[in-house]
Amino acid sequence: MCIRDSGGTVHWRAFVYDHCQDWRDRGTDRARAAYDHFVPLDGAFAANAVLQVKHGPIDFQVREPVSPLIGAMPGTRLAVELQATQEYTGQQRHVCWLGPMWSEVLRFRHRPEASVGELARGGLIAVSNAGDDPFWTGHPLAQANLYTFGRLAWRPDADPGGILDEWIRLTFGPGPEAGLHAVLDGSWRTYEKYTAPLGVGFMVQPGHHYGPSVDGYEYSPWGTYHFADRDGIGVDRSVATGTGYAGQYAEPWAELYESPDTCPDELLLFFHHVSYGHTLHSGKTVIQHIYDTHFEGVEEVEEAREVWDSLAGLVDPVRHARVAERYEEQLRGAREWRDQINSYFLRKSGVPDERGRRIHL
Repeated sequence: MCIRDSGGTVHWRAFVYDHCQDWRDRGTDRARAAYDHFVPLDGAFAANAVLQVKHGPIDFQVREPVSPLIGAMPGTRLAVELQATQEYTGQQRHVCWLGPMWSEVLRFRHRPEASVGELARGGLIAVSNAGDDPFWTGHPLAQANLYTFGRLAWRPDADPGGILDEWIRLTFGPGPEAGLHAVLDGSWRTYEKYTAPLGVGFMVQPGHHYGPSVDGYEYSPWGTYHFADRDGIGVDRSVATGTGYAGQYAEPWAELYESPDTCPDELLLFFHHVSYGHTLHSGKTVIQHIYDTHFEGVEEVEEAREVWDSLAGLVDPVRHARVAERYEEQLRGAREWRDQINSYFLRKSGVPDERGRRIHL
């Protein structure tokens, strides 16, 4: 009441879930929680209240669907929350420019009449990544995320590639533009390749969330499971046989996500439990996709490191040395992700890599 009378604005963070979940219970679904709690309250908030919604239903994973809550509360001022700090995307020790991810989110249309960027009438919010490091964000190239967020906050439909080039010019000046664009532009998808596959999420070390731990949260009360067994992997969130989360979306998304035959490959394991032999739209099986992408991800980090090394004479020495140091850690981490993920799924599935590459048993 005091805030209402003083003219202030309240931002209420819609980050809710059952953190005492029983892993044996397949019916309780953390992804459902925000929608289930807040949709019944649509229209009940005061005019000076803003409901702040994470862009995905879980917790800033490298790949999640757009939160259905954003499209389900027309009577409420919503702010959309992004994460510039890389909690689950390498923690500023890995290059992972998030502009393409954020652009996909902001352009997503729950219904044809409005994009997420247009629905965010209460603003665009970021969990920031600036600290007391001499380079602000620990990794000099992670500053691109902070800049990209600011530009998208003013214009959600802006071309992220153009924003990236703008940041490169302003930060590094003429000379290294092409090389910098090359190492940053595909870095989100590279990170996705060598970490958790096909939208399944997590598989990180508990607590600090850096580095791989495939079963780190699998039997925890936090509700972030992948349910891998000898036959398959993924969470059944369909209406027909699962938690019903897919039904929180408007059409055409509800129908699209409901079936593994129509669900986009990159979100398949978020919405469905499928066999390792399930064929993706790409033509690969799930297990071969896991093997291939994890090898490819490491190769792409190796290539990016070489590009960065080639810029030594075009970037000031102190900054170049810090990024080179971070690339060594990224390459070590990518190899660890590759080896742990591939070994885990070879042991679970018993299906060998059709290309005969080395996977540790």
